[in-house]
Parts: sequence; structure tokens; C-alpha cells
Amino acid sequence: MSVAKKEYKRITTKTLVDMKKKGEKISMLTAYDYTMAKIVDSAGIDVILVGDSASNVMAGHETTLPITLDQMIYHAASVIRAVERSLVVVDLPFGSYQSDPKEALRSSIRIMKESGAHAVKLEGGKEIKESIKRILNAGIPVMGHLGLTPQSIYKFGTYTVRAKEEEEAEKLKEDALFLERIGCFAIVLEKVPAKLAAEVAQSLTIPIIGIGAGSGADGQVLVTHDMLGMTHEFNPRFLRRYLDLYSDMSNAFQQYIKDVKSGDFPSDKEQY
Repeated sequence: MSVAKKEYKRITTKTLVDMKKKGEKISMLTAYDYTMAKIVDSAGIDVILVGDSASNVMAGHETTLPITLDQMIYHAASVIRAVERSLVVVDLPFGSYQSDPKEALRSSIRIMKESGAHAVKLEGGKEIKESIKRILNAGIPVMGHLGLTPQSIYKFGTYTVRAKEEEEAEKLKEDALFLERIGCFAIVLEKVPAKLAAEVAQSLTIPIIGIGAGSGADGQVLVTHDMLGMTHEFNPRFLRRYLDLYSDMSNAFQQYIKDVKSGDFPSDKEQY
């Protein structure tokens, strides 16, 4: 980790492209608050995503759709205050960019100005090209997102793997090339066949960040709360749990309750 910190004092969009050229994999995790972002950034993560997954993880919604632009800005500003090294990318929430390119630009400007974020992320390909172009023309870096796009979950009707059929796979490849051509600095591919993701990564010069997209991608992203085992009901194949914090935290809380009830806490040393 220390070597990475010395080589990349501050991760930028150019850093990510350089990492791909050198064959160095890109690490990306989510954060939604100051404390978690401080830990993640200090560990040496390359990219922090302030994802609209905050709608699920932080607010308890079933989908990502309910979270608002104001709420995303609040989470992003909290993260930015903690970060010294990582590139911070913020999701544009549902309804803030799809129908009106002018609204997309206004939303992106608000995120950049009010939170201090470094880039925004949008779900979709050619169907939102005017929104992406307008944001890019304003000098705001854009990360794309293809494959399973959670903001369209009611259209798909399922969270299963996308682009298994040839027609959808071809559209995904075309959209990825299009996003690179108009100026996106990276693309997230979510829940697509590993072979397809590897093909896309090899055909593009910008980084492909995978989540459930196999090892052929240029980097990987997970939701931090999932990989730490803080959530326990979500168990997709692509998720590797590095800790079981749900159990550890539950045990700690139960011990605290026991200590308070018994009078063991606070002890003489824990009083003034």
C-alpha cells in the first residue's frame, strides 16, 4: 500500500488510464460518510464511489430509485472531507439526467460545486448521449455504467446477468465504444459475462471497472458494506466477504448491553 501511495499522491482520471496502460488493476469501493471514507482512503483505494446504493445501504430502500440529488450531495460532501488520495466519483441519481440534458448538466454542476467531488457517473449508453455530451462539454469528468443498470430495474424486472444474448451483447459493445469516443474516462460493467467484459476491456483504451464481470476487467468495485459482511442477506456470486462484521458487531452490542445491565460498565477506571 505504501508504494502505491508514494507513486500516486493523488488519483486522477489520467492516473486510471495510465494504470490500465501499465496493466495495473484499479481498486474501487463505495463510501457514503466521513468515517468510512477516511478508512477506505487511508487503506490506499484508488477510487471511491459515492453510489446511489446509499439508497439501499444507508436508507433501507428496496431500490436505488428513491434517493435524491440533495441526499447524494450530502453523502458526497461527507466523503470528500475525508479523502486525501482517492478519486471520488458520485452517482447521478435517478431522474436527475435521463430526460433533459440541461437538467443533467445542472445536476452535475451541483454535485461538483456543493460536494467538491471529482467526477460523476451515469447509467446508460447512446440513449443518454446528449446528457453525457453536455456534462463533458462543461469540463466535468464522466464515468459510464453499462450492463445491469439498477436505476432501470423495473424495466428489466430482475437483477440477473445482462447481455447473455448476442443482440444485447452487441449493443453493450457498441455503447462502450461510443462512451469512450465521446470522452468518458472509464466505464463500470455490472453483472455481464466475464468473456464479454474482457473483450470490451481489451477493445477500449479507457478502464473497465467490473462488478460481477469477471477478472478480465481493468479493475473491480464492490459495495463496502457488502464486502465487510455488514449486510448478510445479499449473497450474489460475485461478492467476496473479507470480514463478518454483522456477527462481530452484533456480539459487541450484546456484550455492551450485558455490561451495562450488570453494572460492569463503566468500571472504576472508566469514570472521572
